[in-house]
Amino acid sequence: MSTPPAARAGGGAVIGVLAGAGIAVSLMNTLVVPLIPDLPELLGTTPANASWAITATLLAGAVATPVLGRLGDMYGKRRVLLASLVLMVIGSLVPALAGGLVPMVVGRALQGCAAAVIPLGISIMRDELPPQRMGSAMALVSSSLGIGGALGLPLAAVVAQHADWHVLFWASAAIGAAVIALVAAFVPESPVRSGGRFDLVGALGLSAGLLSLLLAVSKGGDWGWASGTTLGLFGTAAAVLLLWGVWELRTGSPLVDLRTTARRQVLMTNLASVVVGFAMYAMSLIVPQLLQLPEATGYGLGRSMVVAGLCMAPSGLVMMAVSPFSARISAARGPKVSLLIGSLVIAAGYALSLGLTHHVWGMVLFSCVIGAGVAFAYAAMPALIMSAVPASETAAANGLNSLMRSIGTSTSAAVVGVVLSHMTVRMGSVELPSENGFRTGLAIGLGTAVLAALVTLAVPGRPEPAAPAAPAPDAQQDAVAAQS
Repeated sequence: MSTPPAARAGGGAVIGVLAGAGIAVSLMNTLVVPLIPDLPELLGTTPANASWAITATLLAGAVATPVLGRLGDMYGKRRVLLASLVLMVIGSLVPALAGGLVPMVVGRALQGCAAAVIPLGISIMRDELPPQRMGSAMALVSSSLGIGGALGLPLAAVVAQHADWHVLFWASAAIGAAVIALVAAFVPESPVRSGGRFDLVGALGLSAGLLSLLLAVSKGGDWGWASGTTLGLFGTAAAVLLLWGVWELRTGSPLVDLRTTARRQVLMTNLASVVVGFAMYAMSLIVPQLLQLPEATGYGLGRSMVVAGLCMAPSGLVMMAVSPFSARISAARGPKVSLLIGSLVIAAGYALSLGLTHHVWGMVLFSCVIGAGVAFAYAAMPALIMSAVPASETAAANGLNSLMRSIGTSTSAAVVGVVLSHMTVRMGSVELPSENGFRTGLAIGLGTAVLAALVTLAVPGRPEPAAPAAPAPDAQQDAVAAQS
């Protein structure tokens, strides 16, 4: 069997391109963050309707990630990765060419489909790179999500403050087109395929369950947590996901192999991903608000949107610098140790935050500490997952792990949002989150980081060997036909 081109070259170009693709997707995620206060006016709608520009991306990404991961395992990871990037470019062009709420929501939903790029990229690297390059490569691509977010926020803020908002989407389309060209030129198609039929019923069931769950989590604050709509969506999610699980266990070619997912190493890693995602996003919600609140509050720092974005950028640089150390520790002591270190460092960052929120340098310092912990944790998760699943299922397994992180960030947004909306102070005619509200949010981040460390302790000490994938029914029939 010939050596893959990426392996012969050491994979440097593949790693760089896939990391760039991850950063591009992360930049897309932060695209509208500086616009959030102005979206109702820009789109000519209410704040509740304007929030769909954020919610649509979340929902589309949650549905697309496991589905596209499975399609990548079946039909080619590079092919599906390129399709995801094409959807991101189309999603950027729609709001760039037309104003109004509907084009914005449609475009943001299409952009959300690119959330599958990072798990697909990690799976491609497993198939193409030499083993000695895998650790550092996975660490870099995993941390690209945080790197792009931290660097993209100040860039988006500068553009939003000094140019028409449509420029942000034209820039996103141009970046996406450049990444497509680089992937087409440098990333080879993986020869590893799982075969089998696509589980359409499973895809529809998972989509319905996730949409119900995440709609209730993300919009419950607007609708009321005890409202019939919110409770009905939670109930629908529970019922649909239960039925979906029964179907997945019985079908011959499932969308998600729940038996593999239930293995202790995969299950505990996915649970840790939920909690780490929660802890990471709490900081992203709190720090920019504290930086931009007026000094007259006594705890706000009165900085501009651009300065607030610049204060978040160092954490992205720290993630980039720290990810190779995570890979080295994973190689020497195992990825469980890296995940544990990451959780504890995140907890340390939140502990520092409780005494540093009155200084800009303090905000930068503790956000960098939290960023370092996130880099350790994000680099370790795919290594734990891939050591416990067959090579033919890595894209689907990594996609599910990314989904767990998304559920964590969505839950974080809901919980921290409730805290800040209920713990307020009045300044003139305006109600603002109180200092105790922010401190409570930071304390919740500390608690969830400690919980992540406790969950990590339940991960098996030695990696469980990946069980070989059973041939799908279609694959068995093809093999018999070939022999005859």
